[in-house]
Formats: sequence, C-alpha cells, structure tokens
Amino acid sequence: MAAFERILVTGGAGFVGGHLCAALAKAYPQAARAMLLRPGECPGHDAFAAAVADLVDEAAIDALIARLRPDLIIHLAGQASIGQALHAAELTWRVNFHGSFALAAAVARHCPTATFLFASTAAAYGASFRDGILSEDAPLRPVDVYSRSKVAAECALADLLPSSGRLIIARPVNHSGPGQRNRNFALASFAAQIAAIESGRVAPLIKVGDLSKARDFLDVRDVIDAYLRLIEKARDLPASVSIFNVASGTPHRLEALLERLRGQSKAQVDVEVDPALLRPGGSDLASVACDATKLAEATGWRPRHEIDDTLQALLDDARAAEAQAPKDQAVKAQAAKTQADKTPS
Repeated sequence: MAAFERILVTGGAGFVGGHLCAALAKAYPQAARAMLLRPGECPGHDAFAAAVADLVDEAAIDALIARLRPDLIIHLAGQASIGQALHAAELTWRVNFHGSFALAAAVARHCPTATFLFASTAAAYGASFRDGILSEDAPLRPVDVYSRSKVAAECALADLLPSSGRLIIARPVNHSGPGQRNRNFALASFAAQIAAIESGRVAPLIKVGDLSKARDFLDVRDVIDAYLRLIEKARDLPASVSIFNVASGTPHRLEALLERLRGQSKAQVDVEVDPALLRPGGSDLASVACDATKLAEATGWRPRHEIDDTLQALLDDARAAEAQAPKDQAVKAQAAKTQADKTPS
C-alpha cells in the first residue's frame, strides 16, 4: 500500500465522505488526517481534524493547503444532485468548478508531488449514452449544469496540477446505500417514503418522477473500495492523469428498483407520479451505464454488493432514521424549552 503521511478530504461530512473517511482512517492509521469543512459545518468523522475554509474562498484555501501540505487529496466536495443543480446553476458552477480550480491552484503551488483523486461523474458522457454502455474513451457530451460543471473541473485539474504529482479522475455512476438520506436522490427518496409509511406517519403513497429511466447503480461501499484501490495504485499508474469509470455495466429501470423496495416493505404502498419531480426531457437520458474494465485491470476491483443488498441496506437505514426522528424532535423541543426558560421575560 502506498504510504501517505498527510491526507485531506473535501466533502467528508457528506454521504460518500462518511464512508470514505471511515475507510481511510482504517487504511492509513498513522497518517495525519484532515477534513475540509465550511465555517459552521459539523465534522463528519472524529478520526479527522477539522480544516475550516470555504472551498470557493481562494485565499483561505491557499493558506490552508500551504499549512497542511497534504500528500493525498480526495476531492469529493461539490453540488452532488443533478436535480438541485438544475435550479441553482450559479452555485453549482461556483462550487464544482471554482472550488476545484482554487484547490488545484493551491496544491500546484504548495504540494506539487501530491496524489489528487477527483470524484467526477459518469454524467460527463451525457448524450454519448445514446450509443450504449461507455468506456473512458467515449466523447464527453454533458447535457446539464451539473455535468458541464464537472467536465470543466476535470479540465481545470488536468491543466493546473503538475506532472510531478498524480491526478486520478474517477467517474462513478449513481451510487446509493446506508447513510444516503437526501431525498433529491431517487432510491433514497423511495426508501425514506416507505419507512415513513411503515411507521404510520404518512399516507401509503409514494411520490415519484419518471420511472422509465434505466441507471447503472453501485453500492456506495463498492465505490469507496474502488477509490481506495486507485489511491493504493496511484504511483503505479502509467500517466500523471488517469481516468477511470466506476460502474457495474448493468442498467436497472427505476420502476423495477422501486418494485423491489415495495416487495421488501411491511406495508401496502401505492405510487403516484409527481409532475414536480419530472426533469426537463432534454436533460435526462433513457439509459446510463458504463464499462469499468479499465479499473478492474488496473486494480482488481469488482463490485461485491448485489443491487438487492444495496436496496435492503438503504431501506433498513431509512427505517432506523424514521425510528430516531421522534427522539431527535423531542431533544430539540426540550432544548428550545430550556433556552426559553433561561430567557428573561
């Protein structure tokens, strides 16, 4: 395993970051580990020191990199939801592109031999998916704000980071699993709605978008395994910039995945299409899947989790969150009451 002494993770407080930071702490127990956090953001893992700076604040990022001088940077931070990006174009470009630009420039100045792994997206291929399952050689034809900003970030990183280091660009397909509770993602939304229905908190009706689309889904734990393998092999890669798809190669129709979740439900659940959840036709694609042969050949990686395992883990996690919700609300209510009691009348 490659020896890294100073590790920096951006986006570590998020869904993928939580899994990644736990894995990194186990894989590199002797390394100094830091997590980039926005001012006011809660730490995502207690094995990582907080490194507070806004990713789009170039001066702050430069000072932070100059101080930490990491030899491994894993850049996860960014606007991760395509749906949200459609309604927040400026913020998406600021974070996904300008944030990546600032980080790369600082790394080039202060730690030019570092290994830098960028979590890009398979959505970068965009309209090329109309040609079928894609390898890394497929043309980049992004079709929305999110994927265009990610492609631009890839280009900036490749241009700014020096050849003395290693840049690994990972293009993962959709990934889900335990800990994903953001309802802007289809499978997490389905699971959360089913858990709420099972608890009796809401009516037995799931609201969905277009279920006819087919997507290549991975378990988040398999994606983390791919990232760790790429990091371990970084110095053995043949070029200073290497690009890898992280994918299963098998698209699944959203309708079929929802039916599998409904089959695991303890309640009878109806389904209703919500027009508000439908995306503009030109920005969505009928089928998305990638070929990860290059990753397998370079690292020996293969997905270990079947789609049913991922769905079960996602639903179990949603049930646990649903069961915890009343306790969390009670704690917040008690804290508010305590504060009110302390406030002079």
